Amino acid sequence: MKVTLVCVGKTDFSFVDEGEKLYSGRLGHYCKFSAIYIPQLKGVGSLTREQIKEREGELILRELHLADKNGKALPKGKRTVVLLDERGKELTSRELAAKIEKASETDNELFFVIGGAYGFSDTVYGVADQKLSLSKMTFSHQIVRLLFMEQLYRAFTIIKGEPYHHD
Repeated sequence: MKVTLVCVGKTDFSFVDEGEKLYSGRLGHYCKFSAIYIPQLKGVGSLTREQIKEREGELILRELHLADKNGKALPKGKRTVVLLDERGKELTSRELAAKIEKASETDNELFFVIGGAYGFSDTVYGVADQKLSLSKMTFSHQIVRLLFMEQLYRAFTIIKGEPYHHD
């Protein structure tokens, strides 16, 4: 199974960068893992939040291979798109592991998407199969990347029955 984490923007924190490298390497033992970092939009001072979300959304759809460079929709294929969103469903680590294991039985690709500071456009919400929340608390989109990569790693160790997770 191929697992891709799509993130808007780069991190300014070296500890996040180091943690991402650590968990990316660990995840490589369980799946074909990759992270795609969509560059932060430039010159957005005159744009509204909705306009920023729309532009970021176009870039996200391209990375999900759901739209071509002109914004035309492409066939979905055998993949699941999960948005990390504050309005999503909260899961335990074991529940996340079960969802990943189930998806691996039917899907070739599993995409997890972390939006920018303002969230997602309606278009991106429209293509999502699921929404997942890490907490009722709000985290910066940079910190969420590291937290979620650790949870992905934890989920795969649960699936494999390895002793990383303790109930």
